[in-house]
Amino acid sequence: MATRHLCRSILLQSLYEWDFCRTKLNHEADLMAIIDRNMKDALPLIDEPEFVYRLAKNLVDHFAEIDKIIQKTAPEWPLDQINLIDRNVLRLGLSELLFGPKDEVPPKVAINEAVELAKTFGSESSSKFVNGVLGTIYRQLVEEGLIKEPEQKSEKATPSDSSPEATEKHDQAGTAGNEIPKDLPPDQK
Repeated sequence: MATRHLCRSILLQSLYEWDFCRTKLNHEADLMAIIDRNMKDALPLIDEPEFVYRLAKNLVDHFAEIDKIIQKTAPEWPLDQINLIDRNVLRLGLSELLFGPKDEVPPKVAINEAVELAKTFGSESSSKFVNGVLGTIYRQLVEEGLIKEPEQKSEKATPSDSSPEATEKHDQAGTAGNEIPKDLPPDQK
């Protein structure tokens, strides 16, 4: 397991315990103390232990804002009705996506890591739910110009290449049949 993924897993488990204490047991718990305890056993396996603390600080600093964003993006799911794992995976993913340094963790990596945590720790539908919420927020950020979407390299088949693989690539590129390719300049259509 990659060291940063392990850090995220430890933070998620710590958030789960902290949130459980707050919401189910009705008593406050110290998130940093929980993280310290959970990090103890894993410390020899982690190259960058400060990463988990940076993530935790980032999340705590923006906690109320993150919860408001979740409520706005998934209004049919009140925050207290989202299960503990999904809620905290979303919090962790949003904290990295919105407030983390983009040069350290690119937005799509933050989303992918959150989805992987949901697959590992959540229910059968958790990863789809997390991906849907984070994907919606990502698209909004791109539309608003707050995140620049990376350029995609496309492999298009040349007209002379009629192998099944080339035909499939050609079809996936949106140029099957009589369709006009969307990416050609008007003078080449």
